[in-house]
Amino acid sequence: MLSAMRSSFKGLALAAFVMATLFLTRNASSQSSPGKSWAVSTPERLGLDANALLALDADIASGKYGNTDSMLIIRHGQIAFDRTYAHDYERLYGEQARKTSGLNPHDFGGPYNYFNPFWHPYYRRGELHTLQSVTKTVTSVVIGIAITRDEFPSIDTPVLQFFPDGKVTNIDDRKRRMTIRHLLTMTAGLDWNESLPYSDPANTGTLMEAMADWVSYAIDRPMSDEPGARFNYNSGATEILAYIFEKASGQDIEEYAAKHLFAPLGIEHYFWKRTPMGLADTEGGLYLDRHDLARITYLYLKNGIWGGKQIVNSSWVKESLTPATTVSETTGIKYGFKWWLYPYSKDDQRLAFGGSGFGGQKPLVMPAYDLVMVFTAWNILGEKGLSPGEAISRVSAAVKDRK
Repeated sequence: MLSAMRSSFKGLALAAFVMATLFLTRNASSQSSPGKSWAVSTPERLGLDANALLALDADIASGKYGNTDSMLIIRHGQIAFDRTYAHDYERLYGEQARKTSGLNPHDFGGPYNYFNPFWHPYYRRGELHTLQSVTKTVTSVVIGIAITRDEFPSIDTPVLQFFPDGKVTNIDDRKRRMTIRHLLTMTAGLDWNESLPYSDPANTGTLMEAMADWVSYAIDRPMSDEPGARFNYNSGATEILAYIFEKASGQDIEEYAAKHLFAPLGIEHYFWKRTPMGLADTEGGLYLDRHDLARITYLYLKNGIWGGKQIVNSSWVKESLTPATTVSETTGIKYGFKWWLYPYSKDDQRLAFGGSGFGGQKPLVMPAYDLVMVFTAWNILGEKGLSPGEAISRVSAAVKDRK
């Protein structure tokens, strides 16, 4: 009898130890930062429905979402699902690469020919994928780090303060009131039309990339609105931030990112395009591996902490992810400091956050589910891609313990 009781107690103790170990392991994975590489698990162990993710995988592989290049799902700090999809971009876009167009305005062999498979979507046909306008989001992160380190001025500083007198045209009182905050929130008030397809040479962003001096082109635009009055997507505003960063901090923003963002997060490989004047292309020039892009979004999921160190101030993270302006009343999409904010669903107004880049670059975070997803793609001629809303819907449907 006594022997049986001891055996029973041992069994209960072992069960309790196993349960505690599982809890601590899961809790640690949700709080700690990944090491040199992400830990790999399975959907089931991370509370995800594998069949739901496999269904999305099959749809991507079938071409339902155009030229999607990768899908990466991370939960509780571990990879649950990771796929890549091969496309023959030489065949798909090779003919257009040899013709002048809005997406190939001036340099057939250069990095701003968006049809050139040597440069797009992969850097020199390697592993690094173009982020396009997700670069804007990374730029905001770098600015946040500089503010955390007290190496960047208040974002309420007027923009014209950084330009020499007499060097900016079309100055009026509205342009004098434009601040760094307005550049961060796409509410600069500059006359800018980036709603046209980028293949249209009348697109203001396309016109800027055909110029020698992008910053002058952007800041010299006349004003159309009071700064802060409305959201108007403007790639030039983010390029102005690269110029301001250098003037205000005395440092190149790419070099600063390499030292204070990439190195602490263990990002060893990247490429960042430069404008004709030599500035880092902060509006769309960064290339990263999908696993490293996930590190940057995970940093914000964990309130700016990496490896126990505060890389970017938690107050900056919070303000960055707080709606500063509304993009669309119909969809409920909002915008922070270069971060897009998406409702979980029509009936759930909690906000996911992420970046959005031309061609289908989508790093997205659902904080309530401790979940990061990254999709890369190269749908540049109107192919139907996976929208952020559909990505959120399909991946969140795989979460078994939704609240």
